[in-house]
Amino acid sequence: MRIAFINTLTELAEKDKNIYLLTGDVGFSVVEGFREKFPKRFINCGLAEQNMMGIAAGLALSGKKPYVYSIIPYITMRCFEQLRNDICYQKLDVKIVGTGAGFTYGALGITHYAIEDIGILRVLPNMTVLAPADPIETRELVLKSYQTKNPTYIRLHKSGEKKVYNFIPNIEIGKPSILEEGQDGVIIAIGLCVGIGMEVIERLKEKGYNFKLISLHTLKPINKSALFAELKDSKTIYTIEEHNIIGGLGSAVAEILIESGYKGTFKMFGFPDKYPSETGDARYLQEKYGLSAEEITKHILMAKK
Repeated sequence: MRIAFINTLTELAEKDKNIYLLTGDVGFSVVEGFREKFPKRFINCGLAEQNMMGIAAGLALSGKKPYVYSIIPYITMRCFEQLRNDICYQKLDVKIVGTGAGFTYGALGITHYAIEDIGILRVLPNMTVLAPADPIETRELVLKSYQTKNPTYIRLHKSGEKKVYNFIPNIEIGKPSILEEGQDGVIIAIGLCVGIGMEVIERLKEKGYNFKLISLHTLKPINKSALFAELKDSKTIYTIEEHNIIGGLGSAVAEILIESGYKGTFKMFGFPDKYPSETGDARYLQEKYGLSAEEITKHILMAKK
C-alpha cells in the first residue's frame, strides 16, 4: 500500500506543482523517489508532528496541496489538536497519510498500534476517512481524493496485504464496493481485513453458504442509502476491522442500521475495548483476539446452526 501511495503521488506531482510531501522523519524506504524528483517540495519536519500539521496548514492556506506522511499514532494522536484547529476547523486541503494500521507494527507494542485512529478522526467535522484494502484500492482512492479540497485521512497498512482486486475498480468515495455477491449474509470489512473476509467467504462456501462481501473503504462520509440498499435484505451482517470495536467500522455501520430500522442480526469483529497485555506480529495478534479467518468462520457457522 505504501508503495502504491508514493508512486501515485509522484505521478500526480509531475502534473501538479502545488503538491508537497511532508514527513515526520520516517518512511525512508518509501519516500526517496519523491524526494529525489522534487527536492524543493519534500519537507522532513523531524519528530515534531504538531509543528508539521501547522506547516501543512500554512502551505494549504498558500494555495499548495500538502500530503503529510507518518506512522498512524504519531500523525493522528500526537497532533490531534492541530488536526482539529488548524486543518479541520478551517476545512483545508490537507491529506493525512498514516501507515501501520491495526497491528502492523505488532512487535513494537501498544505505542505503535493503530486501533483508535478511525474513531478519533471520524468525529472531526469536514474530515474524510479512507481505509483501502489493497494497493489497487489505495491508488484509486489517492486519485479520487486528490480531486477533493477537504481534509482527508488515508489509512494504510505497511505491507503484505492480500490482493483483493484483479481489475481496476470503479471506486467512488463514500460508496461501498461489492466484491462478492451472496444471499446468506453480508461481511463488511476494511483494510487488511477485506482479505480476511475473502478467506472467510471461501471457507463458508465449502459449507454451502454464500455471503456478500463489501469493502467499505470510506468510513466518512458514507453514502447511507447506497450502503443500506446492499444490506436491507440480509438477515445477518458482520463487520471485520483491526480497530477498537468502539468508534470504528462496526460503530459506523451500526449507526446506519439503527437509523434505517434494520431488524436482523448484527455482529462486530474487532479489537476489544482494552489494551493488549502482550506483543507479537500482526498475525499472532489477529489470532489471539479472534480476528483470524478460522475463528470468524467458526463463529458464523455456530450462529447458523
